[in-house]
This record gives sequence, C-alpha cells and structure tokens, in this order.
Amino acid sequence: MSAYPFLLRLEPELFKDRDVYAVFGNPIMHSKSPLIHEQFARNSGQRISYIRIQPELDQFAKMLAAFFQMGGKGANVTVPFKLDAFVQCQQLSPRAKLAGAVNTLWLENGQLIGDNTDGIGLVRDLQSQGIGLNNKRVLIVGAGGASRGIIGPILQEVPNSLVVVNRTIHKAEELVATFKNLANSLAVDLEAWSLLKLEQDNVPLFDLVINASAAGLEQQSPLSDLAAKHVFQSSCFAYDLLYGKITPFMHQALQNGCRVSDGLGMLVEQAAEAFILWRKLNIESLGTRPVLSSLRKA
Repeated sequence: MSAYPFLLRLEPELFKDRDVYAVFGNPIMHSKSPLIHEQFARNSGQRISYIRIQPELDQFAKMLAAFFQMGGKGANVTVPFKLDAFVQCQQLSPRAKLAGAVNTLWLENGQLIGDNTDGIGLVRDLQSQGIGLNNKRVLIVGAGGASRGIIGPILQEVPNSLVVVNRTIHKAEELVATFKNLANSLAVDLEAWSLLKLEQDNVPLFDLVINASAAGLEQQSPLSDLAAKHVFQSSCFAYDLLYGKITPFMHQALQNGCRVSDGLGMLVEQAAEAFILWRKLNIESLGTRPVLSSLRKA
C-alpha cells in the first residue's frame, strides 16, 4: 500500500465523531481484527472506526507515525511488524519488555506506549475453556516470537513446570534464559528441551501442550508421530495458536484422545485486552464469548 491512498483513508470527514484505530500487518486483508473490535464497540456503546493498514515491509515506522499524526488513537500490530513496533515505543509495559515484542500501541502524554496482550489473551481463553494453569505441567512447542509473547503470562499463573521444546535446542535455551528470573521468583521449573527428547520413552505427562511453532502454516505438525504418541495422553489439552482449521498438530492430539482448541479464542481475548487499554473499560462490557461464537459461525 502506498502512502497516498493511506492518507486518503484517514481524511477526517470520513470518520467524523469517531476515534480511529487500525491493525498493521503484511499481509493484512485476512485479519479478523476489524470484525472483533467493531463488535466490542457495539457491545460497549463506543463510537470507533477500525481499519486495516498494510505497509510495505520497510515502511512500517513511517506509516505508523503518519497514522498517529493524523489523529489515530491506537493500533494493533501483527506479523511481521511486532519487533518493529517494539523499537518505536517510548514506553513499554512489563509484558512487552519480557516478550521483546509489541502488538498494542497508543499515545499517552505525547509518548508512544507499547504492550503485548498475546499471553493474557491465551490465558483468558484457556480459563474460559476450563483449563487452569496453576500447578500444571505445560509444554510449549516452538521458540520463536509467538512463544516469547505467551511465556510470561503463563509463568505468572504459577504452573508446576514449563518446558519449551524446539528443533534447534539453542533457541529454546535462549528463550528459557530470558524468563529464568521470573520462573525462579515464582518457583516454577522452566526447562529447554530438544524436540527429539519427546521421542524417548520416559517423557513425563503434560496437562497442556501448546503449539507455538510455524509448522501449521505449512500444513505440518512440529511433532513426529512417535513424539505425539508420547506427549498426547487422554488427560492432556492440546492448544494450537493457529486458528480457522484443524491443524496436523490438533489432528494428532485428537487421534490420541485429547481435547483440542485452535487459537481463535486467544485472538478475541488479546483484542479485548487491547480494547480495554484503549477505552478504559472492563472486560465484562465487551462480551468476548458471544463475539467468539459469532466468528465461529461466520
């Protein structure tokens, strides 16, 4: 998207008496964020407009600055700009600092504030499905940006243990080192494993297994069939951060008698946290579960 049509879309008369918010990403036209935030606005009696903006890969900072200069009130950020958003902020929430990435932005006293609502979105969606984390054994598959956004809020629920596995173990070890102080302060056992360790016969039981890898984007599972057989026990809950389809990871879990969930609820709940931050509301006014139900039917 060039700057010119972007500027046209923010002409004030098009958004009279409305606060304007946006989601930045590339690609972005598939994003459900406008649908979600528009429903939150209706449910809570807020007058907003919410648009999609797709900068060129090297134009994010310029487009973000232009958006706020023209009166934009807040923004969400998705792939591939969460790290770019992080470095643009003058202030960062503790969640954003830990994650090293930002997905929610707003201006306050002339300063750009950044937060990361992914992890709290995941925790709330799990809780809504009856999955508590306290004293549980949790496994996260993948050590990329998605994992960075969820580990802190998971640790703050004080599970018994959290294991991060990755194909290249050094990436998992780097991630664990980032969160080790938080884990130690909460007396949570935090470890890094290689994916190959899951193929061994002595794999412990996990209560929750989260796929935060990108394998599902390529219609693959990060787990071999042998690893899946060891990891997925009937008492386990399997959660894939991807949404909108039964992924190979979820299919493996179902074959082994597990309950499964995609990440659509997390998408709704992380959006709700952003809306609360922007509009100074409480979550009860947003009706997140009805919003999720409507998306499932769409």
